[in-house]
Formats: sequence, C-alpha cells, structure tokens
Amino acid sequence: MDALDLARWQFGVTTVYHFLFVPLTIGLGVFVASLQTAWHRTGKEHYLRLTKFFGKLFLINFAMGVVTGIVQEFQFGMNWSEYSIFVGDVFGAPLALEALLAFFLESTFLGLWIFGWDKLPKRVHLATIWAAVIGSNLSAYFILAANAWMKHPVGYTVENGRARMTDIWAVLTNSTALAQVPHVVAASFVVAGGFVLAVCGYHLLKERRDPDRTVETAVSPWRSAMRGALVMTAIAGAVVAGTGDMSAKLLHTQQPMKLAAAEGLERDTAGAPFHVVPGVEIPKLLSILATNDPDAVIRGSEDLQKEMEARFGPGDYRPEVAVTFWSYRIMQGFGLTTVGLALLGLWLTRRRRPAPSWFARLLVLTLPLPLIAVIAGWLVSEIGRQPWTVMGELLTASSVSPGVTLAEVATSLAVFTLLYGALAVAEAVLLVKHVKRGPDRPAKPAEHREPVLMGY
Repeated sequence: MDALDLARWQFGVTTVYHFLFVPLTIGLGVFVASLQTAWHRTGKEHYLRLTKFFGKLFLINFAMGVVTGIVQEFQFGMNWSEYSIFVGDVFGAPLALEALLAFFLESTFLGLWIFGWDKLPKRVHLATIWAAVIGSNLSAYFILAANAWMKHPVGYTVENGRARMTDIWAVLTNSTALAQVPHVVAASFVVAGGFVLAVCGYHLLKERRDPDRTVETAVSPWRSAMRGALVMTAIAGAVVAGTGDMSAKLLHTQQPMKLAAAEGLERDTAGAPFHVVPGVEIPKLLSILATNDPDAVIRGSEDLQKEMEARFGPGDYRPEVAVTFWSYRIMQGFGLTTVGLALLGLWLTRRRRPAPSWFARLLVLTLPLPLIAVIAGWLVSEIGRQPWTVMGELLTASSVSPGVTLAEVATSLAVFTLLYGALAVAEAVLLVKHVKRGPDRPAKPAEHREPVLMGY
C-alpha cells in the first residue's frame, strides 16, 4: 500500500461521512418549511410544535454537515495538489458560487430563522426558512455541477497542462449535471422522508403505550407528519426513477465503462440483459434502459479496455467491478424498498385510518435503508469513474500530491477517522435524545381570575 491508496481511502471515508448529512439536510429543510407553511395557513398549533421539533433535528444535522464539509475540502491541497492544479480554473468557479452565493444565502437566512421566532413578522419569518432551503438546494446544484464536470468535462480547453474554463454556462448546464442534480436532490427527499417516517413510527408506538391516552389524542399530530412524509417519499421516488433512467442513457454515451461495470458486462452485447443478481436476468432490459432499443449494442468492459489502451496507453482502465456491481443493486433494492413502504403507508392510512402498529414498527426498523441506498449510489458514481479523476484527461494516480508520504497520509487518516467517529457518537446522542423527548408540550392557558380593584 502506498500514499495514493491511503489518500483515496481518506477521501472516500470523509466524503461518505459528509454525505451522511447532506441528503438529510436538503430534504428535512423542505419538510420543516412545509410544516411551518401549514401552520401559517391553518393556525393549528400541532403544526407549530412539529415545525420546532423537526427544526431542531434539522439544525443538529446541518451543523454536523458544515463541520465535515470544511474538513473534506482541505484534502484538495493536502493530498491532491496535482488534481487541484489541473482543475482549479474550472472546478473553482462553481465552488466559489456555492460558497459566496448559495452557502451565504443558506446560513444567513437560517440564522434569521433561528433567532427570529417572536421577533420577525410571521410571514417574514416563514420566508427566512424558505430562503435557507433555496440556498441549500442551490449549494447542492453548484457542487454537483462541479462533480459532473469531472465525469463529463465540457466548456474548457487544456493549456500548459491545466484545464482552463472557456464557457461557464456549458459547465453549469452540463447534461450530466442536469440529470444528476434532480436525481440526488430527489434521493435526498427520500432519505428525509424515511427519517421522518421512522420518528413518527416511534412516537405513534409510544403514544399507544401511554396509559393516559384518551379518545381525543387518537387523532395524532404524528399521523399528519407521517402522511406528509409518505407523500414526499412517494413523489420523490418517482423523480429518482425518472432521472435514474436519464442517467443510464447518459452513461451509455458518456461513461460506457461505468455502465459495463455496474452491470458486470464484459463483452459488447446486442440486446444486453439486465442482471438482477448473478444468475437472474431480464432479457434485453439493459439495452432498453440505455437506448430505448431492445437490440442495441451495450459496450463491455473487456472490449472497452482494449480501446482505451490503444488510445491512452498501457494501464488498467476498469473500475472495481464487484464494488460497482453490488453497490448499484444495493442502491436500487433499498431505494425501491423505501418507496414501496411509502406507497404501502399511503394505502394503509387512507381515509383517515390510523397506521397499524406493525407498520409503525417496520418504519423504525427500516430507518437505515434510504441512507444506505444513497451512499451506495455515490459509490457507483465515484468508484465507477476510476481510474480517472477527470474522465479522459487526468488519472487518479497522476492527481495525488507528489511530496506527501505514506506516514503523513496515514496519520491524517487516523486523526480524521477518530475525529469523525467522535462526531458520529455526538450526532447520534443528540438526535436520539431529542427524538425521545419529542416536541414541547402546548402551553396551558392561564387560569381565569376575577379582577381585583385597589382598595377593595
């Protein structure tokens, strides 16, 4: 093992850890803003209580995402200086827009939302959380546009060994980005929906064990939150499926090696089948998904390898096939399971019916599924691009900092791993503690007292 291997491990660990918080922040922010909007329109107190309750969970997760994101960016200068030199003039533009525009919009209005309760007009305060949500989604757009450029570089030229941007609009409207952004954002709503459903399931079970539960509390605010999360998850799941289909078609033309690895396809195949798992396949489905033509030829990894050797020189241009293949199936399986649970929940709770206890318990148990699905999807996206950091332009082996030693990378990897482990424990403790405590109870009305006149 050399410094390159450890640098890749370090970036992978920190990126995956950071990505644990990003999708939940994006989706949960929209859910909180929607709850506050419902309170603003109806005046019902349970919407306000739910807004503040899920708002605290959102803030805990947001703070952790900011901390882990800052640490992640330091690695560009520490371990990947050659990559930074090559892509800096292109990669820096969307990242600068993310920091100077999107993040400042998000953080400024989030601060106003936190400290604006009972200080800002009700409508203005509602606008602050929506502005923060818009900022977080803009932030995702700029970062994903930069990432998409690495997979499908456009709007640039190479001068003196460096990529120089010639068209920022081409970078921001990259076809890969236009498919990737809605796919990742919709997946974030699925993650947030799964989280909210697990919290609601826990509190519905807790309510039903409460000996003081009365007929009046049978219609629970948790059911309202659950229905909203079920709708959000189901709709987002449909968007994920649609944009996933777009991505598959782009992979066929832009990253055929990634598509071949994700399907375990070694040779060019006309009418290629889709492998559900090894030994179980659906005839011609892969060709249909990739091209809408059941008889289309899908490139195989071994044939692509020969072409790339002839074009770029000796080397292995195949990604880790086993990791890419199984990550793709985990993404699909766990994602579809989560969306299926949402559809089942909508049917079970139709016409104001209460959610069955077994379903509420199932929601708690399946909490990790959507999060595992998005992490697996990110592994497909990034590992499937290897051995390139920038497709067709810069190899990963040529991107590492030349002066970094194995011992230095090992030390920083150990420090980051221990630090992130401690942060993970702190995050889990805070979330579990707050979820168990639940929302603040409604204020009791003041006792009515007869006026007392002075002197009597």
